[in-house]
Amino acid sequence: MPGDAAGPELLAERVTCRGCGRPLHDPQSRMLRLGPGCRHPAEPVRRREVEQETLPGL
Repeated sequence: MPGDAAGPELLAERVTCRGCGRPLHDPQSRMLRLGPGCRHPAEPVRRREVEQETLPGL
């Protein structure tokens, strides 16, 4: 909204840990929906690259 002092980070969806229910702030934790205390430290973050078609007009 115009004139709203809150930044976009304050307006972002609230994401909570699926292990303990605490709010998550770290982008990696938010992506996994699992906080660093509930995640096994040796477990790597897995990401997959997928082929995507180019958007028309770009």
